[in-house]
Amino acid sequence: MSFIKINGKSFPSPSPNVTLTVTTAVNAGRNANNKVVGQKIGRDNYKIDNLTWAYLDAPTWSSILKEFDSNFFSTVQFWDMVNNNWQTLTMYPGDRSAEVYMTDENGKPLYYLNCKVNIIDAGW
Repeated sequence: MSFIKINGKSFPSPSPNVTLTVTTAVNAGRNANNKVVGQKIGRDNYKIDNLTWAYLDAPTWSSILKEFDSNFFSTVQFWDMVNNNWQTLTMYPGDRSAEVYMTDENGKPLYYLNCKVNIIDAGW
């Protein structure tokens, strides 16, 4: 099984240093004694940050990007560190970036370095 599947498609294992973030939203304020009062709102949300591939050929990087182009809200399966199991959520992409590494004689990129995307939980 690959580290991540987007819309059911497996992609190569990413480089080390992927950051998994779990966010708990709280409806909070402070009372007259300056103590926090509040409660958890909904479920925890997830973010996969620094999802980076050190080196990808142009067709592979394009296929990853196209998953978010045609389906802004995508089904993403990844390892949930909280439950120590696979999790499937509706997520959307943040910034996507890469460095052109090698081009053909016409200037068309053949390979990219540091291909990166951040994926954010839609909360559905």
